Amino acid sequence: MRRLSLLPVLFVVLAMPLDAQTPAAKDSAAAKTPPKIEDNSFLIEEAYNQEYGVVQHISTFQRTKEGNWAYSFTQEWPAPGQKHQLSYTVPVLRSIGSGTGVGDVALNYRYQALGADEERFWFAPRVSVYLPTGDLEKGRGAGGPGLEVMLPVSYAVTDVFITHWNAGANLTRADNGLGVRGTARGLKAGASAIWLVAPTFNLMLESIATRTESLDENGRRESATSYLISPGMRGALNFASGLQVVPGIAFPIGVGSSRGQRDVFLYLSFEHSFR
Repeated sequence: MRRLSLLPVLFVVLAMPLDAQTPAAKDSAAAKTPPKIEDNSFLIEEAYNQEYGVVQHISTFQRTKEGNWAYSFTQEWPAPGQKHQLSYTVPVLRSIGSGTGVGDVALNYRYQALGADEERFWFAPRVSVYLPTGDLEKGRGAGGPGLEVMLPVSYAVTDVFITHWNAGANLTRADNGLGVRGTARGLKAGASAIWLVAPTFNLMLESIATRTESLDENGRRESATSYLISPGMRGALNFASGLQVVPGIAFPIGVGSSRGQRDVFLYLSFEHSFR
């Protein structure tokens, strides 16, 4: 707990300027607002595609109190500009009793339908294809391909208060582990509120609800629901080269049918130009 209590201090330090400056340079820097954090939410997806010539590398790590964990790596590319975005996500899962391995890899396409420059309302529907790369027997995959559609919306209420809204559904050609296959469905909805305490330091509150299906031994669908509320924070390091590094931490808490769930979520993003 002592280490966690030092995190706010760490984020304040991270948000401070990185380079020693002369008084004249400080005056010049003060007149220029540092790049703010935008596309760095944790459980909720923003509706901001990558800009032309900018790539983002995202790592997340979520650990349960039982000791199970999930890591994911996502890389997002403009194709070739902000209107179209391509990305992929590679998950690595660890559960007690079944070891560690790669889960089902996702290939994603997102279209910037609404939003540009300093507009307040953004909308970017996403389509993802899931490849059956995870080990079904060890609980790291669905046993078949999947398709997901997500509708993320972002709205800036004020210059310092941003909201994000998600709704989506998926279909998976699942396997019950006994050779019986069928279609499993899923739903997901969530929202978040972001307070820009400073352009390079944000407080966050995310909430997400999911409904998933699996196949029992007879091939019948069984459903399960999950409800999480996740307070968190994120900071940014902005370098003269244009590189932005964003670390973050959150604490997902289960409510309703997920009561008792207590996780730790870590986030790290590197965003830079490749032109």
